[in-house]
Amino acid sequence: MKVHKFEKIWMSIGTGSLILFLVILGVSAVHAGHTPAASGIETIHPDYVRDDNRFSEPGLYESSEEGYDYDLYYVASAFRYEPAEVEVPQGSRVRMQVVTTDVVHGFQVVNTNINMMVEPGLVSTYGTNFNTVGEYLVICNEYCGVGHTDMTSVIKVVPEEGDAEDE
Repeated sequence: MKVHKFEKIWMSIGTGSLILFLVILGVSAVHAGHTPAASGIETIHPDYVRDDNRFSEPGLYESSEEGYDYDLYYVASAFRYEPAEVEVPQGSRVRMQVVTTDVVHGFQVVNTNINMMVEPGLVSTYGTNFNTVGEYLVICNEYCGVGHTDMTSVIKVVPEEGDAEDE
C-alpha cells in the first residue's frame, strides 16, 4: 500500500499537534506546584464538626488572619443554618467558613456574588467585604430534603458605631 506524499504531511502535522497539545497539558498540570489532587482545601470529619472550636459556637469573631477584620463561622445541617442571624459592621472584610454535618448544602447570600457548595468533610471558605448597610438573606440553593425551603439565615450589615451618629 502506497501512502501519498500529502497524506504523510497531514498525518505528520496531526501527530505533531497532538504531541504538542499533550506536552502543554502535562506542563500546565504540574507547573508552579499544581497537581491533579486538590490542594489548599481544609477537611473536617462531619461527625466531629462540633469538636472544632470554630464551629462549636458558630458566629462572628474578630479575625487573627491577616487581611480580615472578622471570621464568620456557619454550620449547615438538616434544614437550618447556625447562626440564624448575625450582625456585621459595615466596611468589614470578612472570611466566611461554612461546614455541614450531614448532606450537601448550598450557601448563597442573595444579591451578592457569594455562592458556595457546602460538602460533608470540607470547610468552604469565602472572603468578602460588606460595604452596604442592609439585610442579606442566606439561602440553601442545593436541594437537601423536605425542609430545604425553610433553610435560611440573615446577615445584617449595620453602620459602624461612630457612623450612626453622623446621619
